[in-house]
Amino acid sequence: MLSAPRCLSLCLLCVPLAALSAGEPAAFKSLANLRTQEVLKALPNGGDSRAERLAWAAAQLGDQPVTDGKLREAERVLTELAAGDDVLASEAAYLRARLYQLHFATPDNARAATLYRELAERWPHSHWAQLGLVKLALMEMYLLPGTASEVDRIAAAERLLDRIEDPLLRRDLQLQIGMAGIALRAPIARYLPHLVAAARFGGINGSAREDILVQIGVLSAKIGAWAQAREFFERYLEEFPRNGRAYAVRERLAAVQQELAKGGAR
Repeated sequence: MLSAPRCLSLCLLCVPLAALSAGEPAAFKSLANLRTQEVLKALPNGGDSRAERLAWAAAQLGDQPVTDGKLREAERVLTELAAGDDVLASEAAYLRARLYQLHFATPDNARAATLYRELAERWPHSHWAQLGLVKLALMEMYLLPGTASEVDRIAAAERLLDRIEDPLLRRDLQLQIGMAGIALRAPIARYLPHLVAAARFGGINGSAREDILVQIGVLSAKIGAWAQAREFFERYLEEFPRNGRAYAVRERLAAVQQELAKGGAR
């Protein structure tokens, strides 16, 4: 998998509103709106409070032009903050891991994975640790070195899935495990249950919802899971009856119903 661009996504800039005091909202509002230069201008000395210093370090990650020198200075602050024992410490630890995975000119995936694991050990129930487990699972499937088979890579992600308590993050990771199974050409029966679980959980909308319903129907039919194929083809036609793919889905559904009529109820 290609490494992601060296840019700061919105999720990386999110700082808990609970960290704000009455005198600090301007910098955080600018940060949430991706106006990193405004943050750095408001905090020319890096800030005084832990919340301000976290905002300053996060802004450094997206300040153009991005340089490893800026990122090393941001890492110094994040390391200092991560040594604390509050929600800001867990967020700082998460951002530090992201530095190694995403932002440095030469990614260090092994170092990022170590930092994600340390974060999860120290604050297992933190949102940032939970989010880090999702990132780590993706690394296990795509980026970390080794000769593991596609099934072993999926199994490594599943072990991390068992540690994720947030229902939405679990759904997201199950969707990613399913997509990785397709990309890695793993046996369909090995990864299809994750796609089914993600689709049944809900909250996947628009074209992504269309795609997953069709994918599950097609993959289910390939392994002879006819009842499941019918369920998802029917869901598609119920939710997207006038979509351009509806005709093809009706054709597939008719073929599935023929198999069910023969007694293929699996």
